[in-house]
Amino acid sequence: MDFRNFVQELFERMGFRDFHVEVREERRGTVFIYDNQALVKEALPALVASLNHVVQLVGRKHGIPPVIFDVNNYRQERENLIVELAKAAAKKVHMTRAEVPLPVMNSYERRIVHTALAVHPEVTTESVGEGKERYVVVKPVG
Repeated sequence: MDFRNFVQELFERMGFRDFHVEVREERRGTVFIYDNQALVKEALPALVASLNHVVQLVGRKHGIPPVIFDVNNYRQERENLIVELAKAAAKKVHMTRAEVPLPVMNSYERRIVHTALAVHPEVTTESVGEGKERYVVVKPVG
């Protein structure tokens, strides 16, 4: 299964004409869409989620691990924002010695927080809540 060609054809069928698809060896892919910027920016979160859902289904159907795609660097920018949020919460916890709850996040985003703060000596993290209402609480150690 060639995910690059599959995604390229998918975007062509969606009506995009000016875009670039790239797949790296580590099963990561990027799509840069140059036309219709207003529509793309408005729908970017849903576009990234939907694209990755379809790619996962196709990979599962063919019995191969899927490629994880980012569109116009949305995932990368979101990951950077979450890491900065986690670091700010850790700093606040260190200064106040009080727990800091973060906003509701999906499992991937929560994992980013846990990973970013795993090496921080003064704080620990815990996921709280159920289903779509789960979030991370940053707590002081001890």
